[in-house]
Parts: sequence; structure tokens; C-alpha cells
Amino acid sequence: MPLVMGVDSSTQSCKVVIVDAESGAIVREGRATHPAGTAVDPEAWWHALQHAIADAGGLDDVVAWSIGGQQHGMVALDADGRVVRDALLWNDTRSADAAAALIGEYGAAALAERTGLVPVASFTISKVRWLRDNEPDVAARVDAVALPHDWLTWRLRGFGPDKPVLDELITDRSDASGTGYWNPATGDYDRELFAAALGHDAVLPRVLGPRESVSDAAGRRVAAGCGDNAGAALGVGATLGDAVVSIGTSGTVFAVSRTRTIDPSGTVAGFADAAGNFLPLVATLNAARVLDAIGDLLAVDHVELSRLALTAAPAADGLTLVPYFEGERTPNLPDATASLTGMTLASTTRENLARAAVEGMLSGLRAGLDAVRGVGVSVERVLLIGGGAQSEAVRIIAPDVFGVPVEVPATGEYVALGAARQAASVL
Repeated sequence: MPLVMGVDSSTQSCKVVIVDAESGAIVREGRATHPAGTAVDPEAWWHALQHAIADAGGLDDVVAWSIGGQQHGMVALDADGRVVRDALLWNDTRSADAAAALIGEYGAAALAERTGLVPVASFTISKVRWLRDNEPDVAARVDAVALPHDWLTWRLRGFGPDKPVLDELITDRSDASGTGYWNPATGDYDRELFAAALGHDAVLPRVLGPRESVSDAAGRRVAAGCGDNAGAALGVGATLGDAVVSIGTSGTVFAVSRTRTIDPSGTVAGFADAAGNFLPLVATLNAARVLDAIGDLLAVDHVELSRLALTAAPAADGLTLVPYFEGERTPNLPDATASLTGMTLASTTRENLARAAVEGMLSGLRAGLDAVRGVGVSVERVLLIGGGAQSEAVRIIAPDVFGVPVEVPATGEYVALGAARQAASVL
């Protein structure tokens, strides 16, 4: 029974699963928390990974492993393999002006063609540019730039300040595609863009193919790893024609596509996946928080909110909730607010308000699904995951809103399971 390890090093925590490579069954698990904040010392991730591995019973009987994790974070290293400053995470917005500057210099359409992305504050290239403009002395010391999962893979393989072999940094297509300086068409880094962002060229992790691997100091096989969304797609078993809709505090819609997508508007990010295909992705700001807000207003928990919603008729007797409580990213309406329309004495009931909340939230996600379809991606099935997918009302109402069959996989650590599946594939 060969065992493999999959890791999800997310913003909040590190999750480890030890899995039977043949059956896919989880044998044991471990976890550890990460510090809060949008700029974090990567050493905290390294200590959390070690703790989570120990919590999962260690690596002595593991033959292969892979690390999935949060995308876009900037881990900058000097020639001695030391981190030169706290890593800026995907949710650090200080680089918004840097993103705008890149668009102004190169043009949104050209950047989308070259990299699949139009820069926003989230992406690595924007953070690199911010470093050049705001901390030039630090930027001048940078000899390599890695992503969180790249750096953790490098450390767990036995590299670091005591063995600073920067050329041993590796990554995968999915995480490289979230940097803003990797070309999905050629599979190569766009060195001109990267050097323009940082002010000089530097070592970037070697991009391994889906079935390529390296080894660690103990001789175990080490897969390329993956970004969190690509890992979730692997873990949930998404295939061509599938879209994954993740309902967390915010929402994510991504689909498996055989061909790359180019969206000059920047609505759809043209990511690659971890299996050799592509993973066009849309993010929305308002998802499960919509249910939280209306549940609080009605003074009910999620179970009761679901029951109330299912008591009401479809379309809630004309009561409609536009769910932009904190603006919206898709569509791009940063200053929008939520609104409730269609209120009459007959329609304004607790049941209809609960129904309007569910339908409004799902309609917001449907906008993301439509954007993915709008760049030519076929969607035949939706896989619904995340905390919001546990609502019975969401599960029942979603097929009518999305217009395609909806399946809700069993709850699981999909990113870590996807990484474990990737590790099994390189045996």
C-alpha cells in the first residue's frame, strides 16, 4: 500500500493528508494554523508545514508528495537563499497602483495575449513592480522570486539558507499562470515583462509538466505542486465540460478547458490547470456572506434560512435581491451596493426574503459562469463546493439558476487531496 502526501498551504492554515495511492483513501491527517495578515514571514509557513506533517504521523512511510497552496504570493530571495522581506500575499492590495502602471505601459489586450492575465493587485507581477518602485534597495538584492508552494517545496526537499541552490526551485503550470509573467501559449516565462517589473532579471522556478517529478533528500518522488484552485479541480475530479463553483466568503467559478482563454477585460483570468489543460477563472466578492447577512437580519441560522427559502415559491413572488453588499468584482462594480426590489405587502415575507437571498447569491455566481462561457468555454455540469454548498436550499435551487446539472461532492480537503492525487500520478 504505497502512501503519498498532499498538502494545502492556504492563507489561513496548512492541511496535510496521507493517502493510499491506490485507493485514494485518507489514512491520516494533520494541520496547523498560519498567522493572519496580508504580508507574512514565509518561515511561519515552513514551521506550520513541519507541525502539520508531524501531526499527520510523519513522512517515514511516504513515497511521494506534492504541495498545493495559495497563489500569487511573492517570496523574494537573495543569492544566499534568504527571504529578503515578508511575502506579500494575494490579498495584499498595496500593489493596485503598480498593476495600473503595468497596464498603462503595455496595454490590457497585449498583457492578456502574452500572459492570460490583466494585472490587478492580486497577481505576482504587480507585487514585484511594487517592490521595485517602493523598496528599490530590497528589490536590488532579489536573486529569485518564488510562489508560496514553490518555496515550501524547495525547503522540504532540503534546500534553503544552508543549501541555497536557487536553480532547484520548481513550480507547475497552474501556479506559474497566476504570476502575470508566464506565457500559457509557449509555456515559458516572459522575461521582458518580469525584468521590467523587478528592474532586472532573476531566477524563476523551473516549470514542471503534470507528470514530471524531482526527488527530495530521502529519495521520495516530488511532484510539481499546484495552485489552490487547480488542486481543488484535481481533488474534486473536474474534467472537460465541468465548472467548479466554490461558495466561500467570496465566490470562485473556474472551468476545465482544453484551450487557453484570452479576456482583455480581465474578468476571466486565463489560468492553466495542473493536468495539462486550462482553468479559466472568475472571482466574485459576494457569496456566502449574502446568506450570512440575511440570516442575521432574520435572526436565524443557516439551517432555518434554508428551510424558509424552500418554503417560498421560485422567484420569491417577485422579491429580488441584488447581492452586491460590498461592491462586486464580476461584474466590475466596485462601488455598487445591494438592493431589494419587488417589495409588496404580499411578497415581503420572511420566506421570500430567504429565497431572494439564495437566488440572488446564486445569480451573482451565475454572472461568473456566464463570463466563463463568454470566452468560449463549454459548461455541461457544475460541481458545487465550499461552505455555502452545504445549504439544502442552495443545492436545490442552483440547477435552475445555473441552467445545467449540479453535483455536490462530499465535503473534503480538495486542494490537499488534489495534491495527493498529483503525487500518486508521478509514481
